[in-house]
Amino acid sequence: MREDIFFSGSYGGDNSKLRDDSKLECKICWYVYDPAAGDDYWHVAPGTPFSQLPAQWTCPECDGNKDDFLLVDTP
Repeated sequence: MREDIFFSGSYGGDNSKLRDDSKLECKICWYVYDPAAGDDYWHVAPGTPFSQLPAQWTCPECDGNKDDFLLVDTP
């Protein structure tokens, strides 16, 4: 993975950047994946960390690529 091709804060497929409760935002439509809520569209159970989403998972709002999501700053 080349860090220079991703925006600052991009997930980029690097699970080491994530905690189980990390929220991530689609850089295209701003949909936020919240692990506490899961994803009804793709039938992802609440409590599923972003790192555990299937490889083929895409944004339920715009079909954006999983690797292009951005980490949301949380306190």
